[in-house]
Amino acid sequence: MKENELVHFVLREARLIDEKRFDEWYELFTDDAYYWVPLVPGQTDPLEQNSLAYEDKLLLKLRIERLKQPTAFSQKPASRCLHVMQMPEVEKADPGRGEFLTRTPFIYTETRGDESQRYAATAWHSLVATPGGLRIRLKRVDILNADAALPSIQLFL
Repeated sequence: MKENELVHFVLREARLIDEKRFDEWYELFTDDAYYWVPLVPGQTDPLEQNSLAYEDKLLLKLRIERLKQPTAFSQKPASRCLHVMQMPEVEKADPGRGEFLTRTPFIYTETRGDESQRYAATAWHSLVATPGGLRIRLKRVDILNADAALPSIQLFL
């Protein structure tokens, strides 16, 4: 696996979120994947401490389906988002096992009607090579001020 393939994958993953192509985004995850947004800086265990989000693939699917519902109150008006990302860096690579870890600092903006919120964060993607291509085993998003009183994030960081 070449570094540029890993970088392209991470950038494409964010673009799918920005374009609300959630079904395609969902398919990027392995069956045993987790999406994790820790509640405090340096959090090491999502089970021993509360998190802003700690969702397995089933919970991700439920959230995606909720966003599609025309009766979803939180989506009237609909939310929109944009990731402005630094170049992803490969932190660890084990090509023999097909396992990779990337780190990507980014700014995330989410808007809904007249409201807008911004977050500075770092995304960590634990990726695995599968016969169907790269997949996400764990996406961890460390929000810079996660321990502050934050408004509800409607989409996905």
